[in-house]
Amino acid sequence: VQLQASGGGLVQAGGSLRLSCAASGRTFSSYHMGWFRQAPGREREFVAAINWSGISTYYADSVKGRFTISRDNAKNTMYRQMNSLKPEDTAVYFCAAVPLTSYSGRYYAENEYDYWGQGTLVTVSS
Repeated sequence: VQLQASGGGLVQAGGSLRLSCAASGRTFSSYHMGWFRQAPGREREFVAAINWSGISTYYADSVKGRFTISRDNAKNTMYRQMNSLKPEDTAVYFCAAVPLTSYSGRYYAENEYDYWGQGTLVTVSS
């Protein structure tokens, strides 16, 4: 599966953005999906994940209550609505996918995911 993230940009603190991750190549509903981010000078970290059907979602504590992950399998697209953005949310955001057949339950781990998008930059100004 090929992943294409989009929707990043510059926003003021307290503002909102919606990121999208479009998938192509395989049946989108055969994958669990995740979002990770990497801030300048820091390691990539887990942000949110969603199971293949969209029923189960998971969030890092740092974004819980502010970010919402969702997916539309008919459109082969995953979304993340980000509200109440903070300067510390500034990072390159990556979407990732893992096939149902190889998923071990570690939705928060980078090495759980087999496919990655190219990343989209989100900059939050104070």
